[in-house]
Amino acid sequence: MADCIFCMLANGEIPTATLYEDGEFRVIMDANPATKGHCLILPKAHYANIYEMPEDLTGRAFVLAKRMAGRLTEALGCDGFNLVQNNGEEAGQTVFHFHIHLIPRYKGGERIVANWTQTPLPEEWKDEVLAKLS
Repeated sequence: MADCIFCMLANGEIPTATLYEDGEFRVIMDANPATKGHCLILPKAHYANIYEMPEDLTGRAFVLAKRMAGRLTEALGCDGFNLVQNNGEEAGQTVFHFHIHLIPRYKGGERIVANWTQTPLPEEWKDEVLAKLS
């Protein structure tokens, strides 16, 4: 897409701090990082979200995420790692080009995790979801 900032970043039209690149993906350092080493995996082709992306490419994106998380952990000595992938505005997606955040975590640093109020699974939710996916 001509007006997609992540397409421009992924395809080298805008200079970035690139950590990895192949024919399908570019891994760049996040311009507004949560922590030292926070980076993004961007497919070079435009897909607004995970629903639009072909399954084989989605699989390769997550294999790359695993590989990059290992490399970053080894290089930076971080103590934990978040992989974050949002789909849709209600889920926190702000740039509508599929991407995976790789966020190294350090002891004593800010703890940011997806939080929700834990409640017992309502029987009607369980029954409805099981029925719809059976």
